Amino acid sequence: MKKLMLSLFIAFGLSACSLGNDDLNVDCGANKELAFAGYPFLCNYAVKTYPNDPAAVIVTSQEKLDFLFTKHENTCPIATDPNIDFNKNMIVGIFAGMKSTSGYSIKMTSVVENNCEILITYFESGPQSGETTNSAPTYPSDFIILPRSSKTIIFSKTTESPDNIIIGSYFGNCSGSDCQNFFQLNDFNILKLTSTASGNFNFDQSAYFAKTKRGEYTAFGKIIPSEILSLKGQNKTFGTPDSANQGGVFFQWKQGATTTKIFLDNNDTADQSTDVITFKRAIKDKITNLK
Repeated sequence: MKKLMLSLFIAFGLSACSLGNDDLNVDCGANKELAFAGYPFLCNYAVKTYPNDPAAVIVTSQEKLDFLFTKHENTCPIATDPNIDFNKNMIVGIFAGMKSTSGYSIKMTSVVENNCEILITYFESGPQSGETTNSAPTYPSDFIILPRSSKTIIFSKTTESPDNIIIGSYFGNCSGSDCQNFFQLNDFNILKLTSTASGNFNFDQSAYFAKTKRGEYTAFGKIIPSEILSLKGQNKTFGTPDSANQGGVFFQWKQGATTTKIFLDNNDTADQSTDVITFKRAIKDKITNLK
C-alpha cells in the first residue's frame, strides 16, 4: 500500500485527520486487521465542549482525558469504567458535528494498519424511516480503544447500513464467563457484546470487541423463518425461557426504526414449529462458532 498523507485538522487541541488525496510514493507494506474494542464512553465521561463540525480526537494520556472530558458517575446500568492503561492503549473518538434533530449516528466499523499508518473506516446514518425524532440539536459521537501507537491515523468514510441482528444465549442462575453470550451481526463486522447484565436485553450501551467480516447480517437474515419474519416490530416468547434455570436463546432483528425481539425456550416446546426449532439450532450453532 502507498502511504496516503491526508490533510490534518485540529480537534479540541489534538491533531487528527480528515479526508484528502495526496499520494506519496512510500511503501508501507500490507494492511493487517487491528483489534479494537468499543465502549459506551459517555456512560462515564461528559464531553466538555462538543465540536459543531466533524472532528476526531486521539487521547493518549490521563491528562488529555481530564482536559477534554469530565468524569461522572456511571449513568448506564450495565457499563463499567474501562480504567484504560494509557501505557498500552489509547482512545480514539469521532464526532459528526451538530445535527438539527435526534436520530443521527456515527460509527467506526473497522481498523487496519501497516508499517506507516492506521486506517479507520466509519459511516454516518440519519433518522430511519418511521423513526420519531425531536428537534433539539444532537452531537453524534463514537469511541473505541486501540493499542497505543504513534502512527498517523487516517479516517475513511464509507456507506453502510445500520441494520443488524443480535443473537445470544443466556442463563439467569449461573456463574462464570459462559452465562451470557451475545453477538451483533452487521454487514461490515461482528461484535462480541461484553457488558450484558442478566435480564437486560437493551444492547445500545454495551461494550464490545470487534472483528471485521463482511456480509454476516445478510447471510443470517436469509435463514429467518417466515413465522418470525411476520412478527416485524413485535416481541414474542416461545415456551418459558429460563423459568427452570434451563436458559434461553435470544434473537433481535433491527431494520431501520423497527426492532423485533424473540425469546426462545432452550427446550423444544409445543409452540415452537419445526422451522422455529431449526432456526433456534442455527442460532446456537452460530454462537458456538463465534465464541
